[in-house]
Amino acid sequence: MAWVYLIIAAVFEIAWTFSLRFMNVKKLRTLHWKAFFVQAGNWAVVWPFIGYIVFGLANIYCISIAMKEIPASTALAVWMGTALVGVKLVEIFFLKGTYDLYQFLYIGLILVGIVGLKRHP
Repeated sequence: MAWVYLIIAAVFEIAWTFSLRFMNVKKLRTLHWKAFFVQAGNWAVVWPFIGYIVFGLANIYCISIAMKEIPASTALAVWMGTALVGVKLVEIFFLKGTYDLYQFLYIGLILVGIVGLKRHP
């Protein structure tokens, strides 16, 4: 079950990363909270910040559960490697990011390392 929590933590890390990407701190600072529900577009500014908090806390919670059964070095390597691969794949497939074939080779190498760490903790 610890490995499931570790993968869930990586998914939350991916979501947290993109909440950072879409968060606009300047606009957050200029929000007029007294008129928040009156002005259109305020939720578009606030949702990434809410995601930042929720995904960050969920990420920490899940990885802390996973690290109770998986050695810390293995858990952190698998968590970060999985998150890196996930971020790149989201960029490629959903955000139409650039890529080349070498990047898929290197992603494959990361995945081989993750599988190796899972088999030999």
